[in-house]
Amino acid sequence: MYKLIKTNGRAKRGEFHTPHGVIQTPVFMNVGTAAAIKGAVSSEDLEQIKCQVELSNTYHLHLRPGDKIVKQMGGLHRFMVWDKPILTDSGGFQVFSLTSLRKITEEGVYFSSHIDGRKIFMGPEESMQIQSNLASTIAMAFDECIGIPAERNYVQASVERTTRWLERCKKEMARLNSLEDTINPRQMLFGINQGAIYDDIRIEHAKRIREMDLDGYAIGGLAVGETHEQMYHILEEVVPYLPVDKPTYLMGVGTPENILEAVERGVDFFDCVLPARNGRHAHVYTNKGKLNLLNAKYETDDTPIEEGCGCPACRRYTKAYIRHLFKAKEMLAMRLCVLHNLYFFNTMMEEIRAALDDDKFAEYKKNKLEGFSQN
Repeated sequence: MYKLIKTNGRAKRGEFHTPHGVIQTPVFMNVGTAAAIKGAVSSEDLEQIKCQVELSNTYHLHLRPGDKIVKQMGGLHRFMVWDKPILTDSGGFQVFSLTSLRKITEEGVYFSSHIDGRKIFMGPEESMQIQSNLASTIAMAFDECIGIPAERNYVQASVERTTRWLERCKKEMARLNSLEDTINPRQMLFGINQGAIYDDIRIEHAKRIREMDLDGYAIGGLAVGETHEQMYHILEEVVPYLPVDKPTYLMGVGTPENILEAVERGVDFFDCVLPARNGRHAHVYTNKGKLNLLNAKYETDDTPIEEGCGCPACRRYTKAYIRHLFKAKEMLAMRLCVLHNLYFFNTMMEEIRAALDDDKFAEYKKNKLEGFSQN
């Protein structure tokens, strides 16, 4: 159940009550593709860096170790020793990224495993069954993520099929939640709005899926080739047609700037691999912009990544030491930078929530964006 606490313009401040605890929104979900954050980050670490929701990947866990094995181990929460909410994506985006290996039909998608090439079929029912086996808190509906640019006729037909798939997902989830051996019989379902950058197709689709009374609504198929301005425009057009009393999730986005702009437009759930991926390559986020710790100027810099930051890296280590670790190819370098970046994102969301509580979001956003441009 989603409780809308207050609004600042279109920006929403809420609480989402789930079987695994309450999520304060806006929230950034930390991406743990194969049930772990890349960069040697543990579930214990996630608690220390203010993570509220962990996101795992249906497609990857289906291939390895196998969702049936995860079910046998008591579900994803027990398997990875994490008792807070978990969202699992549906596998649709991964199938989208396997363009050369897939064939889409009304039933679902036939594709080849990127690991060993074996043939796999995934449709709405299969995606729901896998996610039920994983026993995540929130399951995402199976959809087709369309690359941009895309032909209007293709987009229209794809969106209509995604709507039919959503109906099948909802029906299958209701069936799975009623079974005696289901680990999480209160699993929630989010639908996904698609339509590339065609306003009218997006709006019509939002109206259609809104009627299905789902637990939440995602906007998918962005950050896949369009400009930031096009993405913001789509949000301005589409978000007003999604229920204000349900979570709105912008999938795969994004940078701190993207998040601030999207919060202003009414989005309250986010996820992105950027903080962890950048951290693994020595790129770290600060309130004065992004730093590359491999730069020679940090070789003898005895200050933390960011003064005043409470993350495990900044509390103890210097830029010089972390730069040395990268040069020496020590895994600890990646770990420290990933922890810092996720802490930075999670703390920024905490600040956004406080600014919304105090009716000061516009001022907060302006100051934050000005700070980012200092480097």
